[in-house]
Amino acid sequence: MDEQDGLSAHELFNSLSAGRGFTFDDIIMLPGSIDFPVSDVSLETNLTRRIKLKLPIASSPMDTVTDHTMAISMAVHGGIGFIHRSNSVEEQAEQVRLVKRFKCGFITDPMCMSVSTTLSQVDKVILENGFTAFAVTEKGTSRSKLLGMVTSRDIDFLEDRSKLLGDVMTPRSELVTLGEGCSLEQAQNMIRESKKGKIPVVDESDNLISLVSRKDLLKNRDFPHASLDANEQLLCGASVGVGSIPEAKERLAALVEAGVDVVAFEARQLDQNNEIELIKFAKATYPNLEVIGGNGVTASHVERLVAAGVDGIRVGMGVASIATGQLIKAIGRPQMSAVYHTSRIASKYNVPVIADGGIANSGCAIKALSLGASVIMMGSLLAGTEESPGDYYFQDGMRLKKYRGNQSHDSLKTSHNSELHMPVISTGASGSVVDKGSVRKFIPYQAQSIRHGFQDLGAKSISIVHQYLNEGRLRFEIRSAAAQREGGVHDLHTFQKNYVH
Repeated sequence: MDEQDGLSAHELFNSLSAGRGFTFDDIIMLPGSIDFPVSDVSLETNLTRRIKLKLPIASSPMDTVTDHTMAISMAVHGGIGFIHRSNSVEEQAEQVRLVKRFKCGFITDPMCMSVSTTLSQVDKVILENGFTAFAVTEKGTSRSKLLGMVTSRDIDFLEDRSKLLGDVMTPRSELVTLGEGCSLEQAQNMIRESKKGKIPVVDESDNLISLVSRKDLLKNRDFPHASLDANEQLLCGASVGVGSIPEAKERLAALVEAGVDVVAFEARQLDQNNEIELIKFAKATYPNLEVIGGNGVTASHVERLVAAGVDGIRVGMGVASIATGQLIKAIGRPQMSAVYHTSRIASKYNVPVIADGGIANSGCAIKALSLGASVIMMGSLLAGTEESPGDYYFQDGMRLKKYRGNQSHDSLKTSHNSELHMPVISTGASGSVVDKGSVRKFIPYQAQSIRHGFQDLGAKSISIVHQYLNEGRLRFEIRSAAAQREGGVHDLHTFQKNYVH
């Protein structure tokens, strides 16, 4: 056999470095042989035993990352979002319903105003959210009687910002509308014939159901790989805590009734009996529901989760950018070591691994997928986008959004979970992140970056990367601190990172 550069994964994580933990910056992969264009790379993968995704990307179930808006955006791009559980059972179930009701080109939860809203209040909403058109309804909410529409063209040049929307809106009698249940083709025809930017969709009682947007209809052409279930509805996941078994069962029932496709159980202490009991309950009670367990970082935990019947396993403990668990409790595992060792066990049972935490860039995603993960779960990279929950605010001239860990003090104070009625130590941080724009640009950039990485490895798919991993064809080297500096931007007085064009 010809001499090979670098180390195989087995040599790196077992023979040479037994007892040492490695994370993303510690290792680098060596290039393979390229005989195909990047367009040949497929990123189709399994999230669970039965659920396939076109992109190996999921959004984390955090209350500053994933609500229905993010989940919809992730699914239309070919990934999946997991609705957070820092809310009531009813609120989480309704978030799932909003995702399942979504149809590409239809805004199912439109921004609404009342006739008594002032223009100055509208200005604030426009500044914080970027919306330029609003439905005016009787209650100021969707599923209320439609009274009119207001666009930026109606209010831009009005000097008196104390005016009420009721005085400046285009009244209902002058609006073009569509009936509930209209098809995408009918909506497209109406947009074309009316030359309107947005058209309200109303039910038989004239209550606003949704909006059809010219911009969203155009975007519909760009999402041919959306993650869909058997009924052509978007796939949606949700998280469920395991601290209180009765509450978890109540959430499960509500989420299943709402149409959720997959649930991810979350435990503050990773290897606990409550989680195992709930996994068995969920698989026995809801046989069509896919169940993800975790987060696991050890072989023994993976074995227990598999024996309980999980369809997927989240991996990662104390590695997120806002996690402080390793500092406070001295428990955890470097993420690359965790992904490699857990996926080696899980793959024997055909159970996919989701690398959850520490994904700081596309390079981290490529490394996690190359070491056995089938999907990467992102939190901080998606926080601060237009689709993440929360309002933008300005500080020191920067447009920011809040970002916090599920176990942060702020999150625990507002949580609806009964397991938190007892004293709990905070193991997460709260902070803010800079406005990152929309995931409509970010997700395609991440996906294309992963494809380029796979091309450099000489692998056309995630399954082939995993095959190369097992065969020892993927080669790795340990990076010194100097090598890590060399691999980043250096020796410049100033520089700007412009990754997305």
